[in-house]
Amino acid sequence: MSEKQKIKGFALFLVISLFAVSASMCLDTEKESDDEIVFAHQDKVAGAATIIAFEKGFFEEEGLNIRSMQFSSGPACAEALLYGDADFGTMGDTTAITSVSQGHPVTIIASHGSGEDRHRLIVSDKSGITNIEDLEGKSIGIKMGTSTHGGLLLFAERNGLDLDEEMLDLRPSEQLTAFATGEVDAIVASEPTPSIAEYNGYGRELTTLGGLDNTYPITILVNNEFAENSPEKVTAILRVLQKATEFINENPNEAAQIQANIAGVDVEVIENAMELHDYELDMSNRTIESLESTAAFLMDIEKIREVPDFDIVADRSYINELN
Repeated sequence: MSEKQKIKGFALFLVISLFAVSASMCLDTEKESDDEIVFAHQDKVAGAATIIAFEKGFFEEEGLNIRSMQFSSGPACAEALLYGDADFGTMGDTTAITSVSQGHPVTIIASHGSGEDRHRLIVSDKSGITNIEDLEGKSIGIKMGTSTHGGLLLFAERNGLDLDEEMLDLRPSEQLTAFATGEVDAIVASEPTPSIAEYNGYGRELTTLGGLDNTYPITILVNNEFAENSPEKVTAILRVLQKATEFINENPNEAAQIQANIAGVDVEVIENAMELHDYELDMSNRTIESLESTAAFLMDIEKIREVPDFDIVADRSYINELN
């Protein structure tokens, strides 16, 4: 990669991952009461714990006055959190690392899901792509600044591919439309977008982004001021998400049906997508090591300026209180 490409890529990465304006941000961000907690989370299968927690009323059972801000990508959640519109935010590893590496007043407090193969590369049968080398020169739809983006960059580096010019920044819904109309040859996305593409006959799996020493944790970040003023509520939030992950593992069919109803897709799509995830409230050494490894790679390709000190930007004390 040339120096000009690195500089261009670094600037684009930061703009998209931290300050991209999402159409879904057109929400009322004014708190209705002083005790209201605002939680920015994703509508994807990876965010099943938060979806189930809201749908099953687990937050209310814990006595929390909480409002959902639901988005289709981690960067949108990060934007809500970093601009002060939300107290908590969930996002993939790349978005979380980019956020904390910039010195923003937020802290990683846990992961509520992961999965090495939850990001998949789907190709059109008409694209002529039969192996990964064929990806060069083909148009690839992907949401920039996400953990999928970080995973694809690592995948390309490990396989000696130059895909910079091939990537088109598209939201998941836009990826499916572009794929269906033949505007892109392939898409790379987290679930359930790949499963939807397969279900609708748009394409087939070429590979996953697994096997890269990355568990792709779905991280939970909290605003530092909120955590300092209300540490008991931070613990309560994690207690709810722990309950939600336990519900998913004990009731996978019901959890899938709830998500399918919300997404408006066949439950089979959600069930297939959930198979690629591990649902557990976690802040283990393996999760931290995965974050450190990804951060080192992002710094190496100049997407972040330095590897954050995870002893500072990650706090295990809240999750430890649950054990």
